[in-house]
This record gives sequence, C-alpha cells and structure tokens, in this order.
Amino acid sequence: MEIEYEKKYHEVETENWWFVSRRRYLLDVLKNAPKDSLLLDIGCSSGIFLKDLERIGFKPENLFGIDISEKAIANCKKNGIQNAFVMDAQKISLSQKFDIIVASDCLEHLREDTAAIINWSDLLKTGGMLCVFVPAFQSLWSTHDEVNMHYRRYTNKELKDKLISEKFTILKSSYWNFLLFVPLYLFRKIDAVVSRNKKKEGQIIDGKFTNVILLKLLLFENKLLKYVNFPFGVSTFCIAQKR
Repeated sequence: MEIEYEKKYHEVETENWWFVSRRRYLLDVLKNAPKDSLLLDIGCSSGIFLKDLERIGFKPENLFGIDISEKAIANCKKNGIQNAFVMDAQKISLSQKFDIIVASDCLEHLREDTAAIINWSDLLKTGGMLCVFVPAFQSLWSTHDEVNMHYRRYTNKELKDKLISEKFTILKSSYWNFLLFVPLYLFRKIDAVVSRNKKKEGQIIDGKFTNVILLKLLLFENKLLKYVNFPFGVSTFCIAQKR
C-alpha cells in the first residue's frame, strides 16, 4: 500500500462506513464463540477489530494481530494490544494454535495466496474457524487496486475452491456490498478512463453525511445476510472450518 494512502486509511478506519460495517458483521458472526478463544487477526491494521472483540468479552491476552506495516503495529501498541507483530501474512511464525483466524482484505495483497492459506490452516486448531474477506470481480479492477498493491480480485467460487482444496468446510459464503455494486462498478469504470493520464490515487469515500447513509445501507445488508447469500457484490467472503 502506498504510504500516503496508508496514512489516510489509518485516519478513517475507526469510523469509515466500509470498515465499521464489515467489523460489525464479523462481530455478529463471532458473538457466540467462546470468549477465551485464541484469535488471530491477519492484516490487523491499528487493531480496531481486536479492541471491538475485547469490548464484547474476548480475553485480551488471547487476541493476536499481525500486519506487514510497522506503522500499523505501532498503532496497535498505542491502542493497548500487546500481542501485535510485524509479519508477512504468507509466512506467519507464531507458536500458538488458534481457534479463530480472521483475514479481512488481506489475501489479495499476497503473491502466493495458496501458500498463505496453507500457512493459515497450519495455525488453526482442527475444527477452528477461518473468516476471509476479499475484493470481488476482476472487472472492478481500478487504480484503487493498484494503489493498494493488490495482485487480484476474486469470484466467490474461486475463494471457496481455494479453501475447499486446503481441507476447509464452508460454513457461510456470499458476496458483500451487494447494494452498492452497480454504482461502484460505474464509478470504477469512469475512474479508469479519467486516471489514464493522471497520477494514480486510491478512493476512500468519506464525508460525514455520505458516511452515515452508506453505513446504514451496509448494516441493513448485514442483517439480510443472516437469511440470504447475495449473487454479486463489491467484496466476497467465506467463513470456513478446518477439517
């Protein structure tokens, strides 16, 4: 991720609609998990999700985070997260075996995504849960992906197949950010044309009013996900169990 974009990311990650709504969905998924579970957040950034887990009762000493960014891990330490480490998500070297691993918008940054999944599986206990979010559809590729240093975007089937190949059972799988797919698709296509002759810039949609509206929209979508799986979306995810 480019330095200026990472700086912006850290400024908005606490309140931005995208990050808040995704954390809320994951918190709902994990709310009934044993609160003494050992949990690893891969690509933990400033540790906001780990602090949210503390607030719903997870034991802080059992919460771990890794990130490739030294700035992100420094922020984790400032936020009181002691088990936070600078590590490559393709080669995590921790002695613990985890009950739960979460990787939100991480796998697309890794050149060897299959090797990373194998590494993550090795870190999970048998029966452990893996929650993975990734950007969806190569047709949505834009300067946003380039600034973020993505290698690829995924279809839901591609993500499921990669996990099933490494002996995971899929518990829940869907696209996410379904309601914003069409407007964002059009925005990305226009941006691709406009950006051909200008410096690449990532887009973080913010602004207080916009943030409130988009957050409400995605929180409503999160509720629908309890009952349906969406046929397309800006992101896709799998919740899987290690066999």
